[in-house]
Amino acid sequence: MTHKRSQLHRMEERLKHILRDQVAEFASLLEVIISVLVLTGLVISSVPVAREMLSLWQSGSTDAFQTFLGHAFNLVIGIEFIKMLAKHSPGSALEVLLYAIARNMILGHGTAAENLLGVAAIGLIFVIRKFLFVPSFGATLPGGEPAQDLAHLFHRMRPGAPEKTPEESAP
Repeated sequence: MTHKRSQLHRMEERLKHILRDQVAEFASLLEVIISVLVLTGLVISSVPVAREMLSLWQSGSTDAFQTFLGHAFNLVIGIEFIKMLAKHSPGSALEVLLYAIARNMILGHGTAAENLLGVAAIGLIFVIRKFLFVPSFGATLPGGEPAQDLAHLFHRMRPGAPEKTPEESAP
């Protein structure tokens, strides 16, 4: 009886594993489809932006510039969103957030407190990019260099931790 039960359990676990893999593959396929749809929308949306550039040239008004800038920011955010879906890296997610916050600050007519929060959020994003990217995330610095691993710094912050990690003290 227990032998049959363990066989059923193994079959059930294998079936769960297969179903999880299928769901993950389907989610990846949906992600690609959404990326293609967004890319198609970006290409279509870039035509009116080119026309707005001409009207900006002719009118020279600040309203035309605001409209042009809003559409241009939307295109940039869309491009970064597609890159985020393709790369699956923390850096690409931070880029999308950075552009979205910047767009809201530049084009939105928020209060001083909202602008201060936006500046703080952008500052926090830059701090994260500068100090918290680690190679295990596949992170690269803006110049393309791999980010340094900060694990040794966190190791030293623990109370009672030795001055050097075992990797650092090895010859």
